[in-house]
This record gives sequence, C-alpha cells and structure tokens, in this order.
Amino acid sequence: MSVPRPILPEPIIPRPIIIDCDPGIDDAIALMLAFASSETLEVLAVTTVAGNVPLHLTEPNARRVRDLCGASQVPVLAGCPRPLLRRLVTADDIHGASGLEGSGLPPARGTADTRHAVDWLRDTIRARPGEITVAAVGPLTNLAVALVQRPELAYEIREIIIMGGAAGAGNVTPDAEFNFHVDPHAARIVFESGASITMVGLDITRQARALPEWLQTIAALDTPVARCVVGMLAHYGSVGGSLHDVLAVMQLLRPELMTFEACRVEIEIEDPETIGKSRVTRGVPPPEANAQVGFALDAPGFRAFLAERLGRYGAV
Repeated sequence: MSVPRPILPEPIIPRPIIIDCDPGIDDAIALMLAFASSETLEVLAVTTVAGNVPLHLTEPNARRVRDLCGASQVPVLAGCPRPLLRRLVTADDIHGASGLEGSGLPPARGTADTRHAVDWLRDTIRARPGEITVAAVGPLTNLAVALVQRPELAYEIREIIIMGGAAGAGNVTPDAEFNFHVDPHAARIVFESGASITMVGLDITRQARALPEWLQTIAALDTPVARCVVGMLAHYGSVGGSLHDVLAVMQLLRPELMTFEACRVEIEIEDPETIGKSRVTRGVPPPEANAQVGFALDAPGFRAFLAERLGRYGAV
C-alpha cells in the first residue's frame, strides 16, 4: 500500500533589496530592521547619498550600523554628494553633526568600497530584471541619475519603496517633506519614470512614533543595538519622535499594518515657495495613478513588530 507523499510548503526565498539611504538616525533603525529580517529580506547592498548629513558622513555611518548588526558582508557604496540642481541642505540640527549622535558607535572600520553607488545600482538591477526592490529613504538623487543614464531601469526594478513626500503638510517647509525638498528634481524624475512606486510619506510616518513605554521596552533589552537605538532617539528630539524611514522597510515585512491608495503624485520644481511639494491626487484610476500612497498605520502593531526584531540582536 502506497503512502501519499506529504505536500510540503514552498520554500520562502528572501526578497532581494537595496537600501538607498542617508544615515541619519531613523535610517540607522531602518537598517537594523532590515538586517534583523534576513529570512525575509536579502540586503544586497546599502547605497548612500547626501541628505541628513553630507556624503562623507552618510557612507561611514552606514558601515557603522552594518557592522553593529553583524552584517559586514553587505557592501556599502557612496553615491551622489549633492542634489542635481540645488545646493545641499542637511538636517544635522536633528541628527547631530555626525548624523548618528547618541549612538555611541565607534568610527567605521576598514576602507570604503570604491565603486560608485549609481553604477552599482544600474548594473545590478539590469542583471536581475524584475527581481530587485529598492527601499529609498533619503533624497532620490542616486536613483534619478541611474534612471537618466538608463531609462529602461524603471521597468527592470521590481518596485521602489520611497520614504518621502506628503499629501498633507510638509516638515521642512509648510509644503515639502525633507527628502523631496533636498532634491525635488530627482524626485520628479523618479515619479515620472514609469517605475512601480510605493510612497510612504509623512501622512503615515507621523503615526509611527517612538512612545516612552516603547522606548522602555527597547531599553530593557540591554544589548548594544538597543542601547544604540535608545541613545540616538534620546538625541533625536522630543519623546514620541517619528521613525519615518523605518516604515519603508516595514512595508516590505508587514504591509498589512498599512493602508495605501492608488494616487497621482507630482513634484513641484518651479515655484520657489513650494518647491519639493508632492501634489497627491487621490481616487485616480490607472494609468493616471503613478504610485501607491500610504495613509493609515496600525501603530501598536508597528511598534510591537519593530521591538521583536530589535530583540533579535543579542548581547555582546
């Protein structure tokens, strides 16, 4: 008598991603979340851009966080040192002169990768069409340059998850969110490229707050990663600050915690008073819609999941 063979579940293959960032305190926590989720996400590389602090700081900052998380095999590549057309505006008043104030992290070890981030993005995505997701949590300069060099890249990228923009008020001007304000021309290029885009903007990231009781939970872990997180958030500003960039990675891990709508997003580049504003039109059918835009978050679920992932890092 034959015995039926059991039906085995399909193996879970980690989703290949590139994280394009400008660390930055919330960028650092986004990296920690990604590195703690290796069964779901395969971080191919971290590419850096000028934004929260200049490029000569964002690249070593990414290496400092990568090494803290035990992911030294992941390459970190420096990209564009300034926006396309505007002078660089930084946020060191928020993130500190180093970009990771309060982290307690030592200087980056070793030497920087000499490859340019734009070249690496373009060539790696071209070699694996339809596979790679880019989580872009800084100004979009690197992606925009890659798309100008190779417009076909828009259709070779699986998806771009962008932390940037807002349907409502901005956070650096009344109209503009920081990342889009720093390089509005790059943001416009990306949104007009035809790529599959998910926009995780201020409308949803302002709901992702590091509340005092949550910080106590993280502090109780008493690991190097936990102490780094608590120290950075103590510097970050008022208690309850938003973990903006973390939501771009969270969307790849727990999309059911968020609500998105198909929208038309256009970036203002002409009016100096509103430059960087993302004009979001809701209720737009395809093909006019060019992005999925986030509006609602299960904030307790977000904080619980992030605490669980940060708890995966052990003591040293």
